Amino acid sequence: MSKFVDTLRATGTGGRGKGFITGEPHAPLRRTWAEVHVTATELAGGLVAGGLRPGTAVAVLAADPAVIAPAVQAVWLAGGSVTMLHQPTPRTDLGEWAQDTLQVLGMIEAGLVLLGSPFDALSGVLDEHGITYRKLTDLAGEALTEPVPVDEDATALLQLTSGSTADPKAVRITHRNLMANMTAMITASKFDFEVDTMVSWLPLFHDMGMVGFLTLPMTFGIELVKVSPVEFLGGPLLWFDLISRYRGTVTAAPNFAYAIAGRRLSSVDEEGKYDLSRLRIALNGAEPIDAAAVKSFTDAGARFGMNPGCVLCAYGMAETTLGVAFAAPGDGITIDTIDADELEAGKRAVPATEGKTRAFPLLGHPLPGLEIKIVDENGDARGDREVGLIMLRGEAVTPGYLTVNGPVSTQDEHGWLDTGDEGYLVDGQVVVCGRRKDVIIMGGRNIYPTDIERAATSVDGVRAGNAVAVRLDAGTRRERFAVALESNRATDPEAVKVIKDEVAAKVVDAAGVRPYAVIVLPPGNLPKTPSGKLRRAAAGEQVAKMLAKD
Repeated sequence: MSKFVDTLRATGTGGRGKGFITGEPHAPLRRTWAEVHVTATELAGGLVAGGLRPGTAVAVLAADPAVIAPAVQAVWLAGGSVTMLHQPTPRTDLGEWAQDTLQVLGMIEAGLVLLGSPFDALSGVLDEHGITYRKLTDLAGEALTEPVPVDEDATALLQLTSGSTADPKAVRITHRNLMANMTAMITASKFDFEVDTMVSWLPLFHDMGMVGFLTLPMTFGIELVKVSPVEFLGGPLLWFDLISRYRGTVTAAPNFAYAIAGRRLSSVDEEGKYDLSRLRIALNGAEPIDAAAVKSFTDAGARFGMNPGCVLCAYGMAETTLGVAFAAPGDGITIDTIDADELEAGKRAVPATEGKTRAFPLLGHPLPGLEIKIVDENGDARGDREVGLIMLRGEAVTPGYLTVNGPVSTQDEHGWLDTGDEGYLVDGQVVVCGRRKDVIIMGGRNIYPTDIERAATSVDGVRAGNAVAVRLDAGTRRERFAVALESNRATDPEAVKVIKDEVAAKVVDAAGVRPYAVIVLPPGNLPKTPSGKLRRAAAGEQVAKMLAKD
């Protein structure tokens, strides 16, 4: 039996009384992890009685965390692997979503789909295509008394990546990978199982939500308060209400959410409305970290007792299950300010305090069991503060992807994973500069899109976290780039002209280059992943089409 399933079962049959709170803010419900486990054994019994074979890929499509938790545990107890399907949103074209989902199900060779409310209404689509499914409300059977044996290298999770849904890819995470990374994150975060309470609204089809804020607390028996992204987006201050009322100590979110939270918290008039003094970890690592957004968050939170040191900068990816590197808890954000010219032309991170500079957060040391090295284009190792490609190796690293064209290995002959990220090391701590494929080359300089995007979002009228810099196909001409952004003023021609001029000026000031075009769009028009991150490649295609029409 895998160590992961053994630990999951031990927590479910233990007596520490820690549990799982769902249903906020309208109908809160708390169940202990032991109660969740009892339900999971009944669902697992139904799966086995229904003919589920060990190793079967089981896709899950449900919205309520209270339903999802015992369902995914049941799949693991029954010897299957879990794939959390991306959920359609109110803006999703259901026809396109259905086709993308059918492609994913074929790619992972799903043997079963588990449907929960409100998506059980989509059963007709599965019937039409001959896909086997079961509704979670009809699944329970006689409790499975012993888990189905699986080995450490069996697949536990097929994590869909957050790239283009039209070209899906799943990271194959084994039982060994999952247990190694969760254990490493617990060690690095200095968890106290008796004291810590986790609070999250992150989607469960995203690796941070699924692994970090469901599987980990369910496996190790940590108190968890879980709501859906819909509740957060409907009222972001619910996040802090939950942290306050449940004495939350650990939370996490992408950078854009901290930017939103900082604005909302600063507008709260009632002194003492929240108590955020117990929050010791607010992990930030699902997208590039903006120091200004972090400062606005901690400044606003200070009124409610928040310690600015609670911000924990991190580096993560599904290819290592979740975590790669964590800063030390309590240290807060540490910025490395370097010479921009040396970075762009010399690929060196030289500390600087004057002239044109770039600032990057230190993302901490590699988690226990992971190695990081920086290499150049030839694969030769780079030294401290020398920029190159980030490579990873360790027990948490996935053995491969599933793609529409079949399985693809992720490791070289020595076990190293090419992350596709550029960065450098500072006394063993990792710094990420950006994705290699997204680097914009202008006059021999390597310019990272995040520098351009931060400059653009500093302009009044540009929605926070909703600007994207994309390369344009230069052909025989010099390299060009454009900036696409969202604004509530997109329908006002005069306001649009002002925004375009100010964005161009800010970009020139920040990066020394002028965008070929600045495109202002109404909210909701930039392509994003199901977890809310901007899709730079898709945005590039969108911008190219728009410019071709002009």
